[in-house]
Amino acid sequence: MNTTAAQFPYPWQRCKIVHLVRHGQAMHNVEGDINREALLSPHLFDAELSPLGLHQVGKLRKNVHASGLLKRIELVITSPLYRTMQTAFGVFGSTESNEDAGVNCPQIMAVELCRDRMGVRPCDMRRRVSQCQALFPSIDFSMMDGEEDSMWNPDFRESEEEMAARMGLLMNWLWTRPEKEIVIVSHGIMLQHILDRLGNDCHPSVRTALCKRFDNCELRSVVIVDKSSMEADSQLR
Repeated sequence: MNTTAAQFPYPWQRCKIVHLVRHGQAMHNVEGDINREALLSPHLFDAELSPLGLHQVGKLRKNVHASGLLKRIELVITSPLYRTMQTAFGVFGSTESNEDAGVNCPQIMAVELCRDRMGVRPCDMRRRVSQCQALFPSIDFSMMDGEEDSMWNPDFRESEEEMAARMGLLMNWLWTRPEKEIVIVSHGIMLQHILDRLGNDCHPSVRTALCKRFDNCELRSVVIVDKSSMEADSQLR
C-alpha cells in the first residue's frame, strides 16, 4: 500500500461543500470569440445569456433536480451581473412548473465580491440594484454595495492580484455563513482564482485537474476545510 500520500480526517463542523458554477454562454462570449474588440462595445453592457446559454441552463437544471442536489443546497451565492443571475435563478430558482412541486428551492443572494473582473469592458458592468430587483424579485440584494455600480471603472481593468484578493475576501466571508452546502454562481476567471486558492494544499496532479478552465454552465464540487480555526485550537493546547 502506498502511504506516501497521507489522508487526513477533518471534523465535519470545519468543512463545507461548495458547488462552483460558471454562467451559461452569454452574448459577450459569442461576440468576443469572433472579435475580442467587441468586448469594448457598449451594446454588450451587462451581457445576457445567448440562446445556447439558456439551453445550457435548462439542461443543468434538469441534472440538478434529477440528482437530488437541489434538496441539499442551503444557499446560492451569485454575481449580480445579469448572465450569472439568469443562470442562478434558471438552475436553482423556483418556478411554477410541475417539477418544482413540493421542492423547497434555496435562497439566492447577490454578492458583489463574486462578480466578474471589473473595469473597461461594458459587459462586466452591472445594472442598478432597483433594475436587478425588478428582473429577479426573488433574489436577495441586501448585500449589494449601493444602487449604482461604483466598483466598475471605465479606465482601469482590475489586476490579477486584486482579483485574487477579492476572492480571498469572498472565501473568508463564506466561512461566516452557517450553511454547510453552498453554490457559487460566478465567472470563469473568478472561479479559477477560487480554485487556485483552494488548491495550494493539493498534489500537483490534483491541482492541475481541479484548476482547469471552466466550461459555460459547468458545475464543479469541492469540499473545503477551515484549517485556520484548527491551527488556532492547536496553539491553545
